[in-house]
Amino acid sequence: MNQIDWKRKLSSRKLWAAMAGIVTGLAMVFGLDESTISSVAGAVVSVASVVSYIITEGKVDAAGVKKTAEERVDCPEGAK
Repeated sequence: MNQIDWKRKLSSRKLWAAMAGIVTGLAMVFGLDESTISSVAGAVVSVASVVSYIITEGKVDAAGVKKTAEERVDCPEGAK
């Protein structure tokens, strides 16, 4: 069975845009006013952008550290 990559899924802007749509639709169904709906949808999209950025930058930093570590291992002792 395949493992689900939750970090990738939760950092998807498409997922968070869909969540904002669902929250907006539910807010309309339950009769919230337009300003509250706009505020909630804006907050969801903003949080999603920040989370996506943090996860992506973490992956980039981790790849850079891994590459540096591999280069140091492959480097002969006298060449450091």
